[in-house]
Amino acid sequence: MNIERDIASSIRAVLDSPEAIVVTGLRRTGKTTLLRMLMNVVPTENKLFIDMENPANRKLFDESNFDRIADNLRFLGLDMKSKAYLFLDEVQFLRSIPSVVKYLMDHYSLKCILTGSAVFYLKNQFSESMAGRKYSFDLHPLSFREFLRFKGNPVKLDALPETVTEAMHESISRWYDEYLLYGGFPGVVLKESIREKEMMLDDIFTSYYQMEVMQLGDFRRTNVIRDLILLLLERSGSRLDVQKLAKELGVVRETMNNYLSFLEGTYFISLIRPFSTNRDTEIRSQQKVYVCDTGLMNRFARVASGSLFENAAFLGLRQRGAVSYYMKKSGVEIDFILNGTTAFEIKQKAETKDLSRLKQRAADINITESCIVSRRFCGVDGVIYGYQL
Repeated sequence: MNIERDIASSIRAVLDSPEAIVVTGLRRTGKTTLLRMLMNVVPTENKLFIDMENPANRKLFDESNFDRIADNLRFLGLDMKSKAYLFLDEVQFLRSIPSVVKYLMDHYSLKCILTGSAVFYLKNQFSESMAGRKYSFDLHPLSFREFLRFKGNPVKLDALPETVTEAMHESISRWYDEYLLYGGFPGVVLKESIREKEMMLDDIFTSYYQMEVMQLGDFRRTNVIRDLILLLLERSGSRLDVQKLAKELGVVRETMNNYLSFLEGTYFISLIRPFSTNRDTEIRSQQKVYVCDTGLMNRFARVASGSLFENAAFLGLRQRGAVSYYMKKSGVEIDFILNGTTAFEIKQKAETKDLSRLKQRAADINITESCIVSRRFCGVDGVIYGYQL
């Protein structure tokens, strides 16, 4: 089923440019489907798709002389003397790919569109070798709007008036509840039964662990990073005490930082920093952790509904810019601050007093815009709901 992702239009806009296109994202988010859709819209037959997850295909690029790689591409049907398009899927398996792409772009009329799941490697390598010569895009699990699109648009979010009625809220909540419980991986969304969704989530988790942690990560103590993943699924929305976490799992702090960097670099978690201000004393050192998908949280951690909702709110806000949080040593906090300009508080059911409280806390750090996000219907003016993020 080919349902267009929101990111597709932005990528299509630069398909004719000479720069390379790099799409990174977690496994099973639809990168391969997106790549094939893009290939179909390129108005030429001089194009080639190669899956780099296949070891046999990697042999095509296992050449110290890069002109021989061009010969291999010719053998597969590309005319290297005219404008050609090369679509490479899952390129994190080939560590030399940035150098290869740069050479082929420099010496042949070749447009490269690549996908990969290891942002910690790909973006760093491409940034060093191809500064100003690439466009980078991130593909995440489905947003709620995309989720509805995959469901056949059963409700119209764009048609919501400024004031949402209880009847409107209830009609949307049926779908939003499913989104919270089973997440936004396309393969899960398209399954009909709960058992099928659970089996797909099991498969996604196993695939991530085997392909990213076991193969790409090359860690000596994979059981420790497995235990860390399960702990983080339970602790979404919590501040991380790295030293304490390292002690709990029996590793040194440096190793724990490496594990966290890997999990963030492969899109499994996101770490957000405290919002800093010179006017007050804050807790600056500890980051908060959020997980890539609420379906995985619900399947493997059985967390409270409030944690699922807060994680989903973070995923929605992340699409709109940089997210941080605020907390004073006294314990006064603001759940999220978007782009340093807007404060957000996440509530299961908002009340009128929540608005004034958040507005005051935001004003204390010179933020004039604030918003309460409620999961349940509350009928309070000025409150929005999770599905509106």
